[in-house]
Amino acid sequence: MTPDEIAAKMNGASVSRPGGTEAILPSAAVQNHAAFLSALPDGALLCTWFGGTLEGKSDISIHASVLSPNADTWGPAQRLTDDATRSEQNPIIFISPEGEIILFNTAQPSGNQDEARVIMRRLEVKGAHVTSGPSRDLGLPDGTFIRAPLSVRQNGEWLLPLFRCNPRPGQRWNGSYDTAAVAVSKDRGETWAIADVPDSPGAVHMSTVTLENDKLVAFYRRRQADFVHRSESLDGGQTWTSPTPTNVPNNNSSIGVTRLADGRIAMVCNPVSAAMSQDRRESLYDELGEEDDRPNASGGCQPIWGVPRAPLALCLSEDDGRTFSYQVVIEEATGTCLSNNSVDGHNKELSYPVILQRDNGQVEIAYTLYRRAIKHVRLSLDWINGAAV
Repeated sequence: MTPDEIAAKMNGASVSRPGGTEAILPSAAVQNHAAFLSALPDGALLCTWFGGTLEGKSDISIHASVLSPNADTWGPAQRLTDDATRSEQNPIIFISPEGEIILFNTAQPSGNQDEARVIMRRLEVKGAHVTSGPSRDLGLPDGTFIRAPLSVRQNGEWLLPLFRCNPRPGQRWNGSYDTAAVAVSKDRGETWAIADVPDSPGAVHMSTVTLENDKLVAFYRRRQADFVHRSESLDGGQTWTSPTPTNVPNNNSSIGVTRLADGRIAMVCNPVSAAMSQDRRESLYDELGEEDDRPNASGGCQPIWGVPRAPLALCLSEDDGRTFSYQVVIEEATGTCLSNNSVDGHNKELSYPVILQRDNGQVEIAYTLYRRAIKHVRLSLDWINGAAV
């Protein structure tokens, strides 16, 4: 589809597809990326993402839409943030044990991810209408980024997966010194303490899954564009083993992970690596057109950008994510992502997926469609099981 053809279908209406339904969410922005899904206590589905003209631009803000219970059309897009000096990105929604709906997001100047701050706001959702309260900086170090859901420890502490875009004085961020960490709050988000994941250069977008007792596993996107990596914690996320590779290729793009009700780990991703493509670009922000005479950061893990972001596949594991033996293709495309432009038709990525399972067993997935829109897919578990190869 061309950008105009996608725009014509951005009405939020669900239509049939193999295994379930799909919809392209409404938005007035020309670029829409980094979706997050959350099931609300009343059964509604809340989707957030960032939208504007181009990732890194100061007009990028957080937007949201609601799929009300039993509805088949998503509500209108609503803008939730308004920092005119920073690019507001990577929203996540957290439903606290007390039932509060809390939005977390990053905010950075231009392409300088090493200057990003993490912000939180409490939201109020009434029907299809979403309003945001006052913003508050979490007080985490410059360069802190988020992407994956929070979890609650058995003792009630909040656990927030992080990746740290560690600043290099006099050098421009390019991902070469990014590392993984978690932040823990004992006071409902008022203050946070950071624990680093050992031996994690290039391991980002840490996505945690709770198993049993105090055991957690985490999965990582890799700047090196080789494989999805995995680590474990046996103490509720206080300490972690070093990340090691799984058998799933990774293209230095985001993954979405959840544990299904039957115990399997489900991961949505682009199972493509740098070894499978020659496509390359200088950096994520190489087309912002803003003057910056600093050199790119040198040394570190040597990140790879531009590897295709397609197909979009659901990978299934029966051994707590050590190996993924089954795969279901959700959508095919060339995945070309040598440009972030959303209007010239060159970008063909299916990326940044998020996944959750509802109480009725249905699997909800949202992802970026060619940087032009956010797409939602609802699949039955029976279909997934039948399609898995």
